[in-house]
Amino acid sequence: MRRCLELAKIGAGFVSPNPMVGAVIVQDDKIVGEGYHKCYGEAHAEVNAIGQVIDRFDDAAQVLSQSTIYVSLEPCAHHGKTPPCADLIIKHGIPKVVVGCRDPFDQVNGKGIEKLIQAGTEVTVGVLENECRELNKRFFTRIQKQRPYIILKWAKTEDGFFAPADNSQFWITGEQSRKLVHQWRSEEDAILIGKNTALIDDPQLNVRLWPGKSPKRVLIDRRLELPRRLKVFDQSVDTFVFNELKTAFDGKLKYIALEDFDNFVPQYILFQLYIQDVQSVIIEGGAKTLAAFIKEGLWDEARVFTGNVTLKKGIQSPDIKGDVTHMETIGNDILLILKPYAV
Repeated sequence: MRRCLELAKIGAGFVSPNPMVGAVIVQDDKIVGEGYHKCYGEAHAEVNAIGQVIDRFDDAAQVLSQSTIYVSLEPCAHHGKTPPCADLIIKHGIPKVVVGCRDPFDQVNGKGIEKLIQAGTEVTVGVLENECRELNKRFFTRIQKQRPYIILKWAKTEDGFFAPADNSQFWITGEQSRKLVHQWRSEEDAILIGKNTALIDDPQLNVRLWPGKSPKRVLIDRRLELPRRLKVFDQSVDTFVFNELKTAFDGKLKYIALEDFDNFVPQYILFQLYIQDVQSVIIEGGAKTLAAFIKEGLWDEARVFTGNVTLKKGIQSPDIKGDVTHMETIGNDILLILKPYAV
C-alpha cells in the first residue's frame, strides 16, 4: 500500500478533479504489475497495473487469477470517462483486493467494494487509511464540502509585518523559499490574489522556478480597475476575474460577476471555483484578501514564512490561529504550516 501511495503522488498536478490513485498487483509476495492515474480523463491506476501484467507475462490470465491487487482508493463502479475498474478486476478474476480507503464520491462510495464482494472477491478495506485520505485531502474536501481545498500562503518579517506601509514591493523570503512556492503552485489547481497584489507586484503566478503545470489564476477586481497590460492578463492560462460589473469570456479570461460584493465574497468565489472543477486553491494575498478568508474560517492549511528581515513599521501580517503541524528552516527563512483547530 505504501508503494501505491508513492505511485499515486506521481499524478499530482495532472489528474484533478479526479483523485490521485496508485495500484500494485502482487503474486507470491512479488510485485508483478503496478500503475497510477496519470492524467485526468485517461486510464485509472487499476487499468494501468493490469495492463502492465498483460504486457509482461505470456500467462497473464493465470498470474492475475493468483494475485492480489492493492489500490489506494476504492475501485470505481460507474461509467465516467472510463469504464468501471471494479468490473475490470472481476473480468480478470483477481481473487483478492486490498483497498486503502473508500471513495466519498456518491457514484462510488461503497458501491465498488459491494460489487467486488458480490462477485466473490475477497476485499480488505482500511489499510493505511489515514495516509490514503491525507493523500487525497483536496478531492475529499471538494466532494464533502462542495468547495476547493484552501491553502493560505504568505511571508512576514521577523517583527511581524506583511509589507511596507506604502504597499511597495519588498522581498521578505530568500531564493530557496521562492522556489518552494513555485513547487507548491505546480501541485494546486488555482492561485488567488487580490487587486492590490496584482497592481503592486505585477506577478506572473506561474511555475517558472519549478517544472510542472502552472495553476489557473484567480483575481478579485471588484470594479475592473486593473490595467490589461499586467502579466496576469497574458492569456497563458485560464484566469477567473471576480467582479461586480460583468460576466463575460475573452479567450482564457473569464469574468464572473458576483451578486453581492459586500457580503460572503469568499463563499461566492469558492462556490464558483467548485462548479468550475477547481479542486484546490492557494491564496497568496494580499493581507486584506487573506484576512477575509481567515475571518470566515475558510481555510484548510496555512503556510507562513518568517524571513530574516525587519521593517519596523508597515502592514501587519494576518492574524491566524491553529495547530502547528510542521516547522522547517528553508535557507534563512522559517516555515510554519498550520491547520485549523480540530473540532
